[in-house]
Amino acid sequence: MFKYESIAEDIQNKIQSGVYHADEKLPQEMELCRQYDASRITIREALDLLVYRGLITRRRGAGTYVKAIAGERSDSEEFARSQQFGGFTSDMRGKKVESVVNEFSLLRAPKYVAEKLQVPETAFVCYICRTRFVEGKPHVVEYMYMPTDFITGITEEVVKNSVYEYIEQQLKLKIKSAHRIARADMPTGQEREWLQIGQEEIPILEVEQTAYLDDGRIFEYSRSRHRADCFVLRTVSVR
Repeated sequence: MFKYESIAEDIQNKIQSGVYHADEKLPQEMELCRQYDASRITIREALDLLVYRGLITRRRGAGTYVKAIAGERSDSEEFARSQQFGGFTSDMRGKKVESVVNEFSLLRAPKYVAEKLQVPETAFVCYICRTRFVEGKPHVVEYMYMPTDFITGITEEVVKNSVYEYIEQQLKLKIKSAHRIARADMPTGQEREWLQIGQEEIPILEVEQTAYLDDGRIFEYSRSRHRADCFVLRTVSVR
């Protein structure tokens, strides 16, 4: 990792932890040079990277500011949630999250799953189907597939809690990014039961995801089926 990348990571961590708040002005370049014992060119490269990630914005004649995201909340916690890829439990930090495991098994990868995970069709994968509750209300049904050659040791206890936390804290792997596709749909009969929708005309928002470690390996392919009345999708686009 180059120095400008480590500086960018540190500033990003400060944004996500609330040290720097949404709409707050960052220290001047010379102050950052002193803080990080770095040249002005290095600091500018770090800030350029954060601009590219959509975390900060430069205001002509005013300085560099943490970018705010419009929506129900624009505080640092909501901003961090929109930027940081940390999984459902991380997104719901501060709220009681529980999981009901509908299915947890080892199975031969279906063809489309093998293609997404880039594993042989003969490979076995870990399959997890669970319903996630927030403050006692069902929010989403997750259908997850993970390779078993490096995502190892997952137990039902792990599945009931945070799989991502287990991957990072116990397996010491670093989750880096995800490619997502979102689409609207209607729930299946089984999902109506799991999400306690009954016969109400409540659609769901499906988020299809392929997730990567920092070394480029694909560690997850999943479909998350959210109740539309419990889910807001926020994104940042950068040119």
